[in-house]
Amino acid sequence: MSVPDPRARIAAERADVERRIESLSARFTAIVEGSEFTTDDDEHDPEGSTIAFERAQVVALLADARHDLDELDAATQRLEHGTYGVCARCGKPISEARLDALPAARACIDCAG
Repeated sequence: MSVPDPRARIAAERADVERRIESLSARFTAIVEGSEFTTDDDEHDPEGSTIAFERAQVVALLADARHDLDELDAATQRLEHGTYGVCARCGKPISEARLDALPAARACIDCAG
């Protein structure tokens, strides 16, 4: 079994995060545009969530996705400095399985817990 190329691993994760940001941005725009011309009193609708709640939820998900992108940028920097895959706390290697699951991981499983 070959070890995945770290650059490819980070690039694949980055592409996923960028797609998530694009999708969430479109969803946010749709919520805002959809609420612009309505006079519905959704704040008192017992049947579902409010527009404000949906908008806040998408904003929080977008913030998380942008944070993930920042973490991937930091992982790329660690790759360029030769420290990618090395635990920032104990200095031991981060397992390939952990890096496959979390390409921007800064700590090994023992130090992360």
